[in-house]
Amino acid sequence: MKLYRAKIPAIAADCIGRLLEDGDIDIVGNRRPEAEADLVAIMEDYTRRDAQLRDDIKSHMSDRGISYDQYGKTRTALAESRGHVLGEDVERFLARQFAENLMISPNVDEVFSDDKAIYKKLIAVIKSHDVDEERLREDARARVKNIKEGTVEYEIALENALRDVKKRAGLMG
Repeated sequence: MKLYRAKIPAIAADCIGRLLEDGDIDIVGNRRPEAEADLVAIMEDYTRRDAQLRDDIKSHMSDRGISYDQYGKTRTALAESRGHVLGEDVERFLARQFAENLMISPNVDEVFSDDKAIYKKLIAVIKSHDVDEERLREDARARVKNIKEGTVEYEIALENALRDVKKRAGLMG
């Protein structure tokens, strides 16, 4: 799962909303915005660390003369060394963090359900916000089909098209 900043507030609102609707938690007075802000902070911290990891990967590869085709392997190795979760593990990580936060948050008055039930609901909500990255790439590729694949021009045009597709989908500002 790739976590987009534009989706963070909606994920937080949906998580809190689902748990409130199902009677899993009770919020102190009118502190729902603060409870949602707690979840937003968790996701923003993750995205900040993820951005830092990307910057460090680029520096690491540049400093050592590692070719770009080794990006994935390098990313995995650096992420592992830092304990930073990637891919499908992001959903589970966020759900665990959210569940732990709900137990200690001063904005949550009472937690009525056990951790496992809350975790399952949080996973479902987070997954409902997952973006089909392959479909986005296909849309972008369709926009640059008139440029020869494998060229520098193609790569630049593809990157620009992907950015436009993500903007249109509301994933980027």
